[in-house]
Amino acid sequence: MTAQTSRFSASSMRLLPRTAFIVLSAALVAGCAGGKSDGPDTAYVARDVETLYFAAKDRLDRGQVKQAAALFDEVERQHPYSEWARRAQLMSAFSYYVARNYTQAIQSAQRFLSIHPGNKDAPYASYLIALSYYEQISDVTRDQATTLQAKTALTEVIRRYPGSEYAADAQLKLDLVNDHLAGKEMTVGRFYQSSGKWLASTLRFREVVDDYQTTSHAPEALYRLTESYLALGLPEEAQKSAAVLGANYPGNEWYDRAYELMEKKAPGFMG
Repeated sequence: MTAQTSRFSASSMRLLPRTAFIVLSAALVAGCAGGKSDGPDTAYVARDVETLYFAAKDRLDRGQVKQAAALFDEVERQHPYSEWARRAQLMSAFSYYVARNYTQAIQSAQRFLSIHPGNKDAPYASYLIALSYYEQISDVTRDQATTLQAKTALTEVIRRYPGSEYAADAQLKLDLVNDHLAGKEMTVGRFYQSSGKWLASTLRFREVVDDYQTTSHAPEALYRLTESYLALGLPEEAQKSAAVLGANYPGNEWYDRAYELMEKKAPGFMG
């Protein structure tokens, strides 16, 4: 996801927990992928915890997100038992996320949750994991393993933190994920149709109807089922699909096409 990424990143920044002690400027959003360093790498210089934490925060405020992440990690490494270490864990995860190092962002957020499962910022950490998977979603022509991981992570946010400020946004993204997964099934189903593999196509379209019935792809899936069943010589099944299409999406263009197809291929069944 490319053009959408900056929009999703901006939405996540609006949902940063207040306890993060950070105000991000527009410059961070614009230059988040790789602000340049204006000094040597200071990640491994021993310093007191507050100095080290605010040095990391300063890098993040200036858009130097990769160095910020390294410095937040160093807070935890040098001062593992301080209160600042807990804050730094979450800020490290966020910094990696802004830098689009999603694997590291997920690992950092998961570490925060494993150590502080009941912390008030746990919902945000869980949400950040979901976002990190979500923004790696590829187009429907590619493998959808990451999409399924995003679905699982978003569902977890909604299930575990239903009253949080992140649940509503997670639900919106979950709806988009389901639509994306349904689109993948439709793409494969149409391919099978074009190859004359009608039984295989029915399985794909049936999955959309059964598992993604609330998505925008459901009406077309029912029409494609009608086509496939007719091609298989199963007019009764085709009629059932067309009837469900008409009952749930009256006036929809896909129902009009299904009705015309049934009238042409199986006259009498739509009476």
